[in-house]
Amino acid sequence: MRAVVKGLALAVLAAPLLSACVIYDSSAGEKVAVNVTRNDTPTGEAIRQACFVDGALVARVDSNGCTQASDFEVLVSDGAPVEITLRRTKPDLCKALAPDGVELRWSYADLGLEPGTPARIMNPLK
Repeated sequence: MRAVVKGLALAVLAAPLLSACVIYDSSAGEKVAVNVTRNDTPTGEAIRQACFVDGALVARVDSNGCTQASDFEVLVSDGAPVEITLRRTKPDLCKALAPDGVELRWSYADLGLEPGTPARIMNPLK
């Protein structure tokens, strides 16, 4: 029993010494650049379908019966084409059966875009 306790104590003390680290010596005059990208923002909601129809973005998303367009934040980034991401901001806690999800619409005006602006939906598909 003593040997087990001793082994565990040794393992606990040795763990910090075994952690990974990188040491880089730039005394040779080399220029070193380290780029750290931190992406804390959650990805967009996985959607079933998305398309542009009659001047509007139409997306089919999962629903428990209470999902509305106002439950989503729509992020539109500049670019060519613009990139649109749908993020659910309010969970659907209802318990209705909606096996096909629900269809939501946002007009070009809702998105702050001119009609016909090329766009790409960034959400993953289910």
